[in-house]
Amino acid sequence: MSKTNPSNSTKVQLEIKPVTARIGAEVTGIRLSADLNTSEVLAIREALLKYKVLFFRDQQHLDDAGQEAFSRLFGELYAHPTVPSKDGTSILEIDSTHGGRADAWHTDVTFVDAYPKASILRSVIIPEVGGDTIWANTATAYQNLSKELRNLVDQRWALHTNDYDYAAYHTQASSEDYRYYKDVFTSTIYETKHPLVRVHPETGERTLVLGQFVKRILGLSLSDSNHLLSVLQDHITKPENTVRWRWAVGDIVIWDNRATQHYAVNDYGDQHRVVRRVTLAGDVPVSVDGQRSVTQTKVKVVSDKA
Repeated sequence: MSKTNPSNSTKVQLEIKPVTARIGAEVTGIRLSADLNTSEVLAIREALLKYKVLFFRDQQHLDDAGQEAFSRLFGELYAHPTVPSKDGTSILEIDSTHGGRADAWHTDVTFVDAYPKASILRSVIIPEVGGDTIWANTATAYQNLSKELRNLVDQRWALHTNDYDYAAYHTQASSEDYRYYKDVFTSTIYETKHPLVRVHPETGERTLVLGQFVKRILGLSLSDSNHLLSVLQDHITKPENTVRWRWAVGDIVIWDNRATQHYAVNDYGDQHRVVRRVTLAGDVPVSVDGQRSVTQTKVKVVSDKA
């Protein structure tokens, strides 16, 4: 569909085509840059809130600086709290040869309180086969819970941490991956209390806040916590609730990190895969009864290396 802004004579030529009925849309007819006009930026913002994930092909003209400049149109850039940015930029490079295989369902950086509101990912090196990414809609997952289960999770909170059972989530991890996790990803350990259900600050939707960084649901036994987490994750990642993207070099994908989880499929063996991510600063989640998330623990890890 073509969008126009009645207060602006510039016609927005971008076309937005849903990929599935529940999540994801491909956007064509636009060259992404920091020079987009107000109508174009508004159209992308509105589409992101509606479809949760937006896919843009053929954006090879964007380099690191161009990706950052474009991203600033949508918010304040956010640096990862433990992983160093690339070459003094705000860009997080995810390289398959250096621990960059995010093959577990997660919402980015939920181990801190104000985790990112959105991510903008650019493909740089893509395997000839494999290496897709899958996203899931955590708003429709909540909506499709039974009324009784919604009432239960509305009142529950969970502890999130980056110090999780890495081997259990990443069964194909190499020794290099594990060293990266221990030495870099957990160089500072965070523990944050989030509601299981947050109210989206722009749409008002209720979304589930879960994924690999959840340590346990508070107030439940470990066994009950694990069972309930499994039930909820199964709802989130049900195939009908997901969209899968086959990358090509130069693709840009933007997702609403407040309403999605994602998973990088680790099915490309020793082929090289590099993507670069910019994230946008988010706000502290608010529960259905108005309480805010809080970071309870932040500990700098002292290396025992000589």
